[in-house]
Amino acid sequence: MHIDLTVLEKLEKLSHLRIAESKREEVIRQLSEIVSYVENLSELDTTHLDASFSTLEGGTPMREDIPVSDTTAAPSILSHAPMSMDGFFVVPAIIE
Repeated sequence: MHIDLTVLEKLEKLSHLRIAESKREEVIRQLSEIVSYVENLSELDTTHLDASFSTLEGGTPMREDIPVSDTTAAPSILSHAPMSMDGFFVVPAIIE
């Protein structure tokens, strides 16, 4: 895949980012290097590998899922919110 100004502009639009004119050539160069590296990975022969390949024998170790109730977390988080009420964030309505 070739990265050019058209692709960069599309990426800007999709990511809601704006890249300064002075940085565009450098960003295009960096993205091209990244894409080139990823394209190298497609050359690897993975036909002999299982789709669930793991370097750990027996797979990923699991732990017991134990719920933890921390009554101090919510008030601490909400203390930083611009508005909160009854233990919830208050945000502007977006649907009428």
